[in-house]
Amino acid sequence: MEEIMQTLHKHFEYTENAEIAMECNPAHLEFDDVDRLAQIGFNRLSLGIQDFDPKILELVNRDPSKHPVKKLVEHMKKIGFKGVNLDLIYGLPHQTVESFKESVKQAIEISPDRLVTFSYAHVPWVKGAQKKLETYGLPNPEEKLAMFDAGLSMLTKAGYISIGMDHYAKPEDELSKALKNKMLHRNFQGYATKETTGQVYGFGSSSISQFNGAYIQNTKNLNKYMENIEKSGFAVERGYELSKNDIIRREVITDIMCNGHFSFEDISNKFKLSTTELKEILEFSETKLEAFIEDDLITYKNEVLELKSEGFFVVRNIAMAFDPLLKTSEAQYSKTV
Repeated sequence: MEEIMQTLHKHFEYTENAEIAMECNPAHLEFDDVDRLAQIGFNRLSLGIQDFDPKILELVNRDPSKHPVKKLVEHMKKIGFKGVNLDLIYGLPHQTVESFKESVKQAIEISPDRLVTFSYAHVPWVKGAQKKLETYGLPNPEEKLAMFDAGLSMLTKAGYISIGMDHYAKPEDELSKALKNKMLHRNFQGYATKETTGQVYGFGSSSISQFNGAYIQNTKNLNKYMENIEKSGFAVERGYELSKNDIIRREVITDIMCNGHFSFEDISNKFKLSTTELKEILEFSETKLEAFIEDDLITYKNEVLELKSEGFFVVRNIAMAFDPLLKTSEAQYSKTV
């Protein structure tokens, strides 16, 4: 990792406010590792906790943290990391609302700068090993929604700001400030500010690059990846070039999922379109929003959509109303809840 960081510093210039982050598995993280990461230039660390219950972790074949997480986080802050994240997952085998609340409680006591509650994505048609988890019993959608609700309630009462559909940050955090100013953005790495995000360049096998006009994924096979890199410097397995309409739809969906807001006038002006043209590109119909309005999840007035706090529970579903490609796709996806 030190060699990689030296190479990056050699070929690229860093901005003053660059966020240089590493996601770590706490099961293998030593205090010396934290010190070394700080020395080579990292300023934010994310710990993949998933759950604090060792019995639940055992079911998903994951070891618990090698050291007390609270001690690790205290050490990170002590030596100067400007941010520490904790990641939790709800919807795992044998999780209950009460057990998940206990994990959230422990996370709040640790007091990270940011906290994420990811919904477990059950995709056994992609990851065959997940089929085994079905034999243990997975929480149903109603139970998962209750877990999400419990986490939201506990974290906001503790002073965290709800960011998008699964992130939480302290009020002084840059994500909270960006949300307040409707300048929040999202890419494959999660939420970011529009000021600090840009194109995503993926390095390594299976990595995905997210450009302004395309998505590119490297080959998943490590040996094939190394062979292709040595031959040509590239190991692309597949890619997708976005049309202008794709880019416009992505902008709309990103605004909804990040900022809970979408204005036909603003997007039309940005892309030099009429609102009629924009509605045609989105294949928009107000009838698609009727159920969300009736359930008091959104407001839609003067061609401006605003999500209410409860609307973020189903923000993916709301965003789907603006994606006409979903009805033509044959791909399978994880459930939104």
